[in-house]
Amino acid sequence: MVFVHGVYATARCWDEYFLPYFNHRGFDCHALDLSGHGDSEGRERLDRFGIDDYVEDPAQVAQELPAPAIVIGHSMGTVVVERFLAAYAAILMAPVPPGGMLGASMKIALTQPAFFSEQLHPAGGEQSARTMRGVYYSRETEIDDLMRFAGWFQSESRRATLDLSLLGMRIGRRRPALPVLVVGGEADAVFPPALLGLTGLRWKAEAAVIPAAGHTLMLDAHWQAAADNMADWLARMLPGATAQARD
Repeated sequence: MVFVHGVYATARCWDEYFLPYFNHRGFDCHALDLSGHGDSEGRERLDRFGIDDYVEDPAQVAQELPAPAIVIGHSMGTVVVERFLAAYAAILMAPVPPGGMLGASMKIALTQPAFFSEQLHPAGGEQSARTMRGVYYSRETEIDDLMRFAGWFQSESRRATLDLSLLGMRIGRRRPALPVLVVGGEADAVFPPALLGLTGLRWKAEAAVIPAAGHTLMLDAHWQAAADNMADWLARMLPGATAQARD
C-alpha cells in the first residue's frame, strides 16, 4: 500500500493510526513525502512544484515495489493518484471534486475567515487548533490531539494550490478500469459528501460516507470507521491481495 498525503500535510499524517492499522493486517505500507514536503528534497523551492511534479513521487515508489501497489490518496493526494493511476487498486479519501477546489476555498473564506491566516501556522496554539477543527475535523476530535499533530503539517506550494483551483479546466483523459473506492466524511466541511458521486462517476467507483467524520479522515476521531470500511472493501474486491497480506 502506498499512501499519498494531501495539501499542507506530510507523510507523518499516516503514522498515528493508518500505518499501524494496515501493517497489523499484514500489508506492506509505504507513506511518502511529496516533493518539497517533510523529509523530501526541495523545501527551499516548494512553490515551484505543481501537481504533475508530485505525480512523479508515488510513481517512482510504486516502480520500486516487488508487487502492484494499492494506492491511497487523501484530498490533494487524490488528484495526484488519479493522474498516476496505473496501480492494482485505489482508494480516494475526501477527494478533490472534478471541478477543483475554488468553490470550497470561497466557502471557507466566507464561513471561516480566520482559516487562511492560521493555516500556515499550524503550531499557533489552541485557538489555531480550534480553527483547524472547524474546517478539517469532526467536533469529536480532541483539541489536544490536534495540537500534537500540528508539527506534521507545513506550507503548501502556491503553484500546486493554483493547479487545484483550476482543475475544472483540465481536459479529461481515458481512465483505466481499476477497482476504486471513494471515501468521505459525513461532516466534511471542505468537500461535503454530496460531491463524492462526482468522483465516483469518473471511475465507476463505490462510494462510502463515514458517519460524523470530518475531512482529515486519517487523523479524525472517527479514523477507525474509515479504516475498517477500507479494509472491508479491500477484502471484498481484492481477496487475493488481502490473503497474501495475512500470510
